[in-house]
Amino acid sequence: MLLSFVIPVFNEEDSLIELYHEILQHLGQHSYEIIFIDDGSTDSSFAKMKSICEKDSQVKVIRFRRNFGKAAALQKGFEVSRGEIVFTMDADLQDNPIEIPAFLKKIEEGYDLVSGWKRKRHDPWYKTVPSRFFNVVTAAAFRLKLKDYNCGFKAYRRELVKELNLYGEMHRYIPALAHSLGFKVGEIPVAHRARKYGSSKYGFERYLRGFFDLLTVKMVTQYVKSPLYLFGRIGLLSVVLGSFITLYLAILKIFYSMPLSNRPLLSLGILLILGGLQFISLGLISELIINRVNRSSKLPLSIKETINIDPRHQDG
Repeated sequence: MLLSFVIPVFNEEDSLIELYHEILQHLGQHSYEIIFIDDGSTDSSFAKMKSICEKDSQVKVIRFRRNFGKAAALQKGFEVSRGEIVFTMDADLQDNPIEIPAFLKKIEEGYDLVSGWKRKRHDPWYKTVPSRFFNVVTAAAFRLKLKDYNCGFKAYRRELVKELNLYGEMHRYIPALAHSLGFKVGEIPVAHRARKYGSSKYGFERYLRGFFDLLTVKMVTQYVKSPLYLFGRIGLLSVVLGSFITLYLAILKIFYSMPLSNRPLLSLGILLILGGLQFISLGLISELIINRVNRSSKLPLSIKETINIDPRHQDG
């Protein structure tokens, strides 16, 4: 069985050769290809990957002209991969290739996607605490109980990766996307190692981007075909609530002669009705757009050079 390893790389010059040898140690009898995606590295990462390619033709490199982000790197890696099972890993050595057989065993149980669960994380509290909160919120939003959505160590069946279209920070929500498409998603605990070289490339702003992408994924997985269901519900609730408020005030005015000019509640009622009508209109307009425009969310990627990649896959 051919295994593909898709590994985004951004300034990880010290870990690449060590990671390559560790993967080879835990392949068993399986054939392999390793696809490094150089996501705009500014250190000697590309030179290290090139040296590996010169010794092993099963190692491939795609080099972006600038940093497009992890989701874009994974998407391009998925597009060129040929393996029956596709693994994704981080390049910083925190993911341990010793877990490869465990992933394959879980896949054999009938799962289409197996996600790692870093049961014991070797990261500082300011990364682990927000991550726990993120996992709880995401599991509740998509009704898919996983303990670790954000673990980059995953194994996929080929038919799943060919249906994914990632951009932004959507790599964090791959299990939710797979689940929404009807694929079977599972999870296994994996060993997590402390960072050996370098430092994390992610700052606090990733949580803000992740929140907006959570809304995006929620929208595209549940309301992309009928956005009116989302906007219409919000609008209808707002209109009904505003109508009750204005009706209550009308009763006070008509039957009890109470003045309304000094009642802020009147402004709130009118605002809720108008806002609700706008939400309903937005839903209707979205329905018209979806039924008339065939949109694509795929980002254009500028590839500087490739090594051992089929020419058909070189265009961004």
